[in-house]
Amino acid sequence: MSDYFEWISNTVLDLTFLRPVIIVIIIVFAVWLIRRLVVRIAMERLDDVMVRYQFQKISGYIAVAAVFILLSPLLVGGFQNAATYFGLLSAGIAIALQELISDFAGWVFIIWRRPFKIGDRIQVGDVAGDVVDLRIFQFSLIEIGNWVDADQSTGRIVHVPNGHVFTQALSNYSSGFQFIWNEIPVLITFESNWKKAKKILHDIADQHGIELTKSAEKQIQEASKQFLIFYSTLTPTVYTNVKDSGVLLTIRYICEPRKRRGSAQKMWEAILESFSEHDDIDLAYPTIRYYNNTTEGKSGTQPQALP
Repeated sequence: MSDYFEWISNTVLDLTFLRPVIIVIIIVFAVWLIRRLVVRIAMERLDDVMVRYQFQKISGYIAVAAVFILLSPLLVGGFQNAATYFGLLSAGIAIALQELISDFAGWVFIIWRRPFKIGDRIQVGDVAGDVVDLRIFQFSLIEIGNWVDADQSTGRIVHVPNGHVFTQALSNYSSGFQFIWNEIPVLITFESNWKKAKKILHDIADQHGIELTKSAEKQIQEASKQFLIFYSTLTPTVYTNVKDSGVLLTIRYICEPRKRRGSAQKMWEAILESFSEHDDIDLAYPTIRYYNNTTEGKSGTQPQALP
């Protein structure tokens, strides 16, 4: 029986020792949860981006102050263990600066793993551009795309928090295989000589894309040492398909990411010049046509006369 009371006494003493730690955990968690709920409600009701940003930052500072105020009785009573005090301080700082801590960790990850470097063309989430700056808490891009076609620059500088490398998909146009595949759809009418048109497109694609193919083959060999990248065919090709308005011939070729629009322009100019020299090739566009199978259709598909 004496052993039982001794066990209870030791247990109570242990709980008494752990009481300050439990109180710290409860208060920190409660303040963090309340701030999270308040911020979520505010983000749904506030439309102004600047106001939302300021509210989120100020709420973090208030949360830290609230933690210290609520724990002041314990601090006054004395945390004789310095490690406990610094643990409390760290917990309060983590609540207010959790985004900055994530951004700093993202910076360390970028420096260590190098998913991209200055000068690379990348896309993070919905933002794409050329990396022009890398700092401890954010990196900057010269934006491409958006309202501008063919991955051309918009002229805007976009600042992206480093923490996005952990939460957003990141695409790198310049790492590993430094070329991209581009496609040019060319729609011609059903009445056009599609075989001749396909041969013309093949010649144009070879003329403008064969040199890049040789460079791409060398890069494939180097990139395959680091990534599982392999292509059976790198030469330009033309695919055939049928659409509602005509025969679709699609040129597929390799180009440099920053020269996509220029290469497409050169090919289209060559296509327009070549097609203008042939009377049996026409580009298709939306039209309304009445088709008489009896006079225009093939003899085998025409309706048979009744006996």
